[in-house]
Amino acid sequence: MPQDLTLIHSLLLFSTAFIAGGLNAVAGGGSFITFPTLIFTGVAPITANATNNTALWIAAIASARAYRQDLNIEKRQLLLLAGTSLVGGVIGSVALLYTSPDVFKKMLPYLLLSATLIFTFSESLKSWLQLQSKNDISAPPPLLILLISQLAISIYGGFFGAGVGILMLATLTFLGIKNIHSINAFKTLLGSCINGVAIIPFMFANLIAWHQVIIMAVGGSLGGYLCAHFARRLEPNLVRKFVIVVAFGMTTYFFIHG
Repeated sequence: MPQDLTLIHSLLLFSTAFIAGGLNAVAGGGSFITFPTLIFTGVAPITANATNNTALWIAAIASARAYRQDLNIEKRQLLLLAGTSLVGGVIGSVALLYTSPDVFKKMLPYLLLSATLIFTFSESLKSWLQLQSKNDISAPPPLLILLISQLAISIYGGFFGAGVGILMLATLTFLGIKNIHSINAFKTLLGSCINGVAIIPFMFANLIAWHQVIIMAVGGSLGGYLCAHFARRLEPNLVRKFVIVVAFGMTTYFFIHG
């Protein structure tokens, strides 16, 4: 377990969570700041992952409530996707619990690299998926294929989580959802299912640093709320470029010092 928080560490966690909340409101990628900050302040990597997951879940719950009117697909499909997300989140989080700290530490640079690449090419993925949805007049893929894809994404999300929302874009687009508000609504709901259920095994394993969670949740919520009022004045592409530079920088650091 991490050592007691110092005032400097508390301020650092609050400020980085505040910035991350603002980034998530505009372009996403806040985890590339909050997760390394937890490690830099003395939190062990697996505990940092569980703590970051919990803080993200609190923010996702607030967003899910705001999007609930956009959940406009068949109830059966919604329940199946949500159930699959819950199952995958449990599998991924339990797999993390059975991963030794040394192994996870060795995996960390590659996990960060995969999340960084996913984030970097997310706009290209969105454009390709939108083009496919316009050009493809055939029937959507079988629901079973989508559920298997969502299960794999959810396992990854329960184990690590960064970039999982972007991966879900493919599942949701191929389901036939084309409205951006509906896509965001489902991405947020399913993401909250994955992160929320993953907290349960983390709690039983006593992996969550609750003091850090509270500080980050308050900072992240304030950052997201305040940034929402100024989001239209910010250029999302510039914010994305900033996140990408930070993400590659953090990934390089963990490859060198991991």
